[in-house]
Amino acid sequence: MAESKNGSMIMGMIWMFVISLLLFWLPAFGPLIAGIVGGKVAGGVGSGMLAALLPGILLAVALFVGGTVLTALPVVGAVIAGGGLLLYVFYIPPLLIGALIGGLMA
Repeated sequence: MAESKNGSMIMGMIWMFVISLLLFWLPAFGPLIAGIVGGKVAGGVGSGMLAALLPGILLAVALFVGGTVLTALPVVGAVIAGGGLLLYVFYIPPLLIGALIGGLMA
């Protein structure tokens, strides 16, 4: 019989977020460790990868909406969201590698 892997993508996202905040002072290893733990908690490779990517997309959408609402100019909202997404793009590679490793370990 095939074993079903128990895991929660939401809990994986939360663990990645908390560990990333705690290990912000480790430039490459902090996100890597957060990805490994979050991928393991998420329960698989696909869930771990989605748990790593989804917060960045949600952050960009939230920055776009917030920037547009606060300035009443959609162009300014798009610039703010693009800046936030650009910062996340530099942060995501070690997080994705960690999520892959953690998902394989689950």
